[in-house]
Amino acid sequence: MSEPNSGEKAGKDTMGSHTRNVLTVKKIASSKGKKLRDGGGLWLVTKGSGRYWILDYRFGGKRRQMGLGPYHSVGLAEARLKAEAARSILRSGQDPVEHRRTEEASMAASVADGVMTFGKYADAFVDNAVSAGRWRGKKTEARWRNMMTNHAAQLREKEVAAVGVQDVISVVRPLWGKKQETAEKLREAIERVLDAAKVEGLREGDNPAAWRGNLEHVFHKPDAISRTSNHAAMPWRELPAFMGALRQVDTIGASALEFTILTAARSGEVRGAVWDEVDLEAKLWTIPAERMKAGKIHRVPLSDRAVEVLQEMKSKKLNDFLFPGVGVRKPISSNTMSKSLRENGGAGVTVHGFRSTFRDWVTEATTFDGDLAEMALAHAVGDAVARAYARSDALEKRRQLMADWAQHCASAK
Repeated sequence: MSEPNSGEKAGKDTMGSHTRNVLTVKKIASSKGKKLRDGGGLWLVTKGSGRYWILDYRFGGKRRQMGLGPYHSVGLAEARLKAEAARSILRSGQDPVEHRRTEEASMAASVADGVMTFGKYADAFVDNAVSAGRWRGKKTEARWRNMMTNHAAQLREKEVAAVGVQDVISVVRPLWGKKQETAEKLREAIERVLDAAKVEGLREGDNPAAWRGNLEHVFHKPDAISRTSNHAAMPWRELPAFMGALRQVDTIGASALEFTILTAARSGEVRGAVWDEVDLEAKLWTIPAERMKAGKIHRVPLSDRAVEVLQEMKSKKLNDFLFPGVGVRKPISSNTMSKSLRENGGAGVTVHGFRSTFRDWVTEATTFDGDLAEMALAHAVGDAVARAYARSDALEKRRQLMADWAQHCASAK
């Protein structure tokens, strides 16, 4: 491929450029240009009948280009996140293209190396997750390695295709009811590893670590053992009156709490949100993978009222955060929304509990599909096989869901 713009000197807009985020969704839609520049080496180029993202960079004194996917499946926000991940790899002294090739070859080599045991596959699963930046911190990696090496020790030498229900029970049962959180995370981790193995054709049949219709019949439900009042939820019928009162309060904490409820997001996702993640014109909030609990990009359709909240906050903009704190370059604290909740009639419930309020409302008061609600909450839907083939996050369907939710929130008499 020729240089992105022959009118510019080589390297002028590669990794060293400080001009970023030039494009907008509207500009892309209206432009007929074959090479659109976003800055920092990121380009949207037309090839044949399609448009593709290209990252232009230099490594070892040579100019290279890395494909980041077609525009029809990789939007502007996601392309920027992929580009930044590649830049991070480049800053570490590695070639992003070679890094990707090495990562893809790692799992293939593991599969080709004789009998694939659970331990060998689990280690490769963790290694690849770390290489891909799947987890936000070292603690998550350490927890996974501890679970796969120590708690799942009895499974390690067993062929991954032969792991059965009794094998899973044998490693989970000693922890269940004693170290409940560890037991639940261990079961979930084993389920994910075995799901991934199935996707790669290393095993067949149902997942022996699955909860629904399987281990739920053997173990007590987690809620029956570990339920606490930490995430007490407000009944969905009482929410409109609370929202009506909350909207009378002109504070950043109240606005942040209302936005959190309207989007059914986690409080940490809202507190850390910055303006670059939001497209008010498209009514869309794109949360990058590194800020999500599951480590995956999550798109949130914004209702009209949610957009109004953000427009009000933009008029009070103090820094890059949607809801700025008192310190320079800091978001609101973790206690700010909780304080607004307590002071406006929400004593006894929690901010996180509004996600349960939303879920209960979907189940009891609407005809929306439950999977759609789970997607809105950024929960995984279906097993790994179904997720591997799912190419849509049902954004437009969720847009209607969130519009109806906003209408319910505003329905106080």
